[in-house]
Amino acid sequence: MKQRPDPLPQYDAAVAINALAQVLASLKDAEEVRAFLEDLCTPAELESMGDRWKVVPYLLRGVPYREIHERTKVSVTTVGRVARCLERGAGGYGAAARRMHLIPESH
Repeated sequence: MKQRPDPLPQYDAAVAINALAQVLASLKDAEEVRAFLEDLCTPAELESMGDRWKVVPYLLRGVPYREIHERTKVSVTTVGRVARCLERGAGGYGAAARRMHLIPESH
């Protein structure tokens, strides 16, 4: 088993994340991305990522956290984490939401 320093040094993590981002950006369509993600992630990881994305449209419409939980069965804690990322994160959810036409391009 691979021995890793705990926690992973920031530089190593950044390099790995940048490499992963480059790979994802190089894939040609949703089918290739899905196949890559299925190879890369465990079923639980895929489910978690899907849950996070599932709540984004509700948050963008201002649906209360408890109602989002009732509709999606995603935990209120996860809903809150996604909301924080939408408000103060790196901008990835917003960029994806604009690309998917969930929010206007000028927003």
